[in-house]
Amino acid sequence: MQEAYRQSSYYEGGSCGYADTSYAAQESALRATFKRLLRNLTKVGLTGGDLLEIGCGYGYLLDEARLFFNHRVGTEFSPQGAEIARATGVDVFVGGIEQIPPERKFDCVVATQVIEHVYEPLTFVKQLASHTKPGGHIVVATPDIGGVLRMAMGRRWPSFKAPEHVLYFDFRTLSALMHRAGLSDIRRLPYPHAFPMGLIAAKFGVIMPPVLARLKTWVPATTVAAYGRVSNA
Repeated sequence: MQEAYRQSSYYEGGSCGYADTSYAAQESALRATFKRLLRNLTKVGLTGGDLLEIGCGYGYLLDEARLFFNHRVGTEFSPQGAEIARATGVDVFVGGIEQIPPERKFDCVVATQVIEHVYEPLTFVKQLASHTKPGGHIVVATPDIGGVLRMAMGRRWPSFKAPEHVLYFDFRTLSALMHRAGLSDIRRLPYPHAFPMGLIAAKFGVIMPPVLARLKTWVPATTVAAYGRVSNA
């Protein structure tokens, strides 16, 4: 799967990844989603200081975060994606969290739409904690297997993506995982998600005109997000 993520076609219509609507075509919807995420992080006091994003894609979240954090760093398996993200003025390591130097620690570590790709999620969250400053926070967001959209769309749910999505969570299982990894004060974080209308329509076999397909629509209860604090010990 790591080889698939490194393919230049992964984000632009390959057999794995963003086959229905390319990542770049979703830029407007993704940036709108990340702006709301950052506002919600601010409301609970998680902005400021240094930010690490795991699996940063083209860097849209890191770019939107420039007014919310002092320093921003990302990781990305796709070399092409990392290069695009670096153009926004951030440091991006090619690969996963293991590419972050052991001594680098951050006030906030974010992994959005990543943990569903991970074969060993407990180890992964512990790795996130190892790069978080004492008293800092980890934020994990992932498709909500218990959400309204999944129930409404059934097998057409966009997050049923074989072979790259291997795990699914709701808030109960996600918070339990974070607790097992040693995090405390685990709480749900509101995570409204916008999608291009064309992406939703494609799952129902409907092809929309390009001008309409690019319009974004907010879909409630499709992503579950939680944050937890790393021990001061």
